[in-house]
Amino acid sequence: MTKKIKSIAIELTKHNIVIRKAVRHIIFLKRYLIYLIAKKSNKTDDKLICFKSFSGKSYSCSPKAIYEYMLTQDKYKDFKFIWVFREPEKYKYLENNHNTKVIYNKGKAYYKAMASSKYWIHNYRIADHIFPKEDQIYVQCWHGTPLKRLGYDIETFDNALNTINELRFKYKVDAKKFKYFLSPSKFASEKFISAWNLRAFGKENAIIEQGYPRNDKLFNCTVNDINRIKSTLGIEDTDKKIILYAPTWRDNQHDSSIGYTYKTEVDFDYLRDAVGDKCIILFRAHYLVASKFDFKKYKGFVYDVSKYDEINDLYLASDALLTDYSSVFFDYANLKKPMIFYMYDFDAYKNEIRDFYIDVEELPGPVITDRNQEELVGELKAIENNDAYFKKYGKKYTEFNNKYNYLDDGYAAKRVIEEILEF
Repeated sequence: MTKKIKSIAIELTKHNIVIRKAVRHIIFLKRYLIYLIAKKSNKTDDKLICFKSFSGKSYSCSPKAIYEYMLTQDKYKDFKFIWVFREPEKYKYLENNHNTKVIYNKGKAYYKAMASSKYWIHNYRIADHIFPKEDQIYVQCWHGTPLKRLGYDIETFDNALNTINELRFKYKVDAKKFKYFLSPSKFASEKFISAWNLRAFGKENAIIEQGYPRNDKLFNCTVNDINRIKSTLGIEDTDKKIILYAPTWRDNQHDSSIGYTYKTEVDFDYLRDAVGDKCIILFRAHYLVASKFDFKKYKGFVYDVSKYDEINDLYLASDALLTDYSSVFFDYANLKKPMIFYMYDFDAYKNEIRDFYIDVEELPGPVITDRNQEELVGELKAIENNDAYFKKYGKKYTEFNNKYNYLDDGYAAKRVIEEILEF
């Protein structure tokens, strides 16, 4: 009954801005007052760090990379670490690590952790009612080089839950909170500064442009690591090409009862018949997508890895990437493997939903801008020959990495944490 009431309430707020604002304001005030008590009741611990990734959905990304780097360094042995998860029972094993505690994403323990931690190292927005004290340091790691326009840069916007002004307000609130914002390149820094309107808040110097810690693993991984990943996925014994299919979400596809949805626009029957004897597909839905996918009929051909926490593992296990507008391709390019861009709704996405920061002509791989399955199959067959692929796209690939990934080298976590820590 509670879920049904919540679903009805969300549906009402989707279609009535006045109701939406009123409901959000009431919820904000209630939570703000509760957190204010926690702030007043807990002293800041200078050696305590609170980590959270994708709003507590996973153990991954740059927060994970920074945490794991700190665990290897004796000079950080006096630090204590808190990890926040929506399903903390799945990650209790982390408490076997030095000075590490795992907690639930809501409630008194979470508020206490946030109120007492000197450092917040997160890769997604923090709830509006949670503000740092003057002696606390919020590090916004973010989660990718942006292709899609963000925040204040969005001019065309079709979102089920927010208007452009409501979205910009969220970015404004977040910008007022963080002290540092991680960036992998000059390009990304410029976009983050404009998307969060940092100049207006005098915070353009908040950017730490040192590469992405989350990409360190792509440079430090061994053959044994890759074999272990494949074994975990159940695909270690195969000569087939492993294709990671990682599409992004659509702002305008939302179901009030579950959240953001996604309809796959790939004809898997056609693909299986055409390349099933040569390829395996790892399907990875965006972390915001709540849809359930049933690939039982494609057993042995399509593997649903949407719940697999660490996408870097999927990068390393795969031979090529199939994506659309997801920022995964920026990181994936570090591996110098073939990429295909299946942008079947390109015109709508560009002109109605988000628009882009870069011209798709820069992309180092074939771009398909409609639902042409024959063309998609043709490109999948073409990447069987890596030499031919890089003969065609090698120059673009080099230029792409020189512009977007020149700081990624396996040591970003070290540089970032040394710049962040204040004793």
